[in-house]
Amino acid sequence: MIATIAVALSLTLPTAVAPAAALPVRAAVRAELELPGTGGMKYREQAGDPVRLTAYGLGTRRTYLRSATGNAFTHRKALSEVSVSPGGRLAAGVPSAYRSGHDALLVTDRATGRTTTIRTVKKPMAASYASWSRDGRKVALTVEQKAGGKWRVRGFTVVDVAARTARTVTIKGLSADAGFWWSPDGRLVSRHGTGLRVHRASDGAVVRAYADVGPPTGPEDAYSPSGKRLATWCPERFEEQLCLVDPATGKIAGRVGAAPRAVFGWWDDEHLIAVLAHGSAYRLSVLDLKGKVTRVLADVPAKTWNADLWLSFVRTAPAS
Repeated sequence: MIATIAVALSLTLPTAVAPAAALPVRAAVRAELELPGTGGMKYREQAGDPVRLTAYGLGTRRTYLRSATGNAFTHRKALSEVSVSPGGRLAAGVPSAYRSGHDALLVTDRATGRTTTIRTVKKPMAASYASWSRDGRKVALTVEQKAGGKWRVRGFTVVDVAARTARTVTIKGLSADAGFWWSPDGRLVSRHGTGLRVHRASDGAVVRAYADVGPPTGPEDAYSPSGKRLATWCPERFEEQLCLVDPATGKIAGRVGAAPRAVFGWWDDEHLIAVLAHGSAYRLSVLDLKGKVTRVLADVPAKTWNADLWLSFVRTAPAS
């Protein structure tokens, strides 16, 4: 059974904040960016990079957001997570605590600093793991609720940024750790058992299932920029850990000969952004689809990685 709840707010977004608006996101010729709170971690950026590091954090305890046009990262104490929209104009943050008995999405115009609060779900439910649609108009959140002392996924919330509305859809029979992320065509993808399900965003109806292809690498976009590949964690029948699914057929079309600890989205259509073990620590690297590291973006101390480091990127050029 699927249930929907719609919430509309009277709060007004500044007229300057349009989903299609974009900020300059060009990288410096070459820069080594200090990442506060990470124990000395530095991110290596250069001109021509197809993505830009815009936010990172250590679990839900410390969240950092990059300035709109510079290289400074600021600790956002009131947020448990933050994600920047395609084009870089808006930041969607989830607050660390309920507000008036509700969870919310805080949408900030990074050019003006103005923030709009959009209620999502009522306590004891929580809505988090923000995923921007590729057109920058909507944010999907995974809705959870505690049952027997453990958080379980109940469904999803879709926030229409321009309309300032939130629609929550609850779905019975979801995997406890389902999670929801946008597909390139505006549907929502979730883990289901050892495979995936694709849901209609309006009502949660299942429109497609990919059986036994493994869970998506998420929470960063698991689809390549062109949408022709979908990265998953390989099912147990394969020796490799990272698989590439053809979304058109739903079949595993390739496997990557590497053992990443995490994948934070795609660098371009032929490379992924991955964290791999390196000695007693880790490295954030650009990984090609044969499993070769083609560039090291940052050295990650073991203590930092073990503190649940996450990173969020925005694409600097339109998908091909």
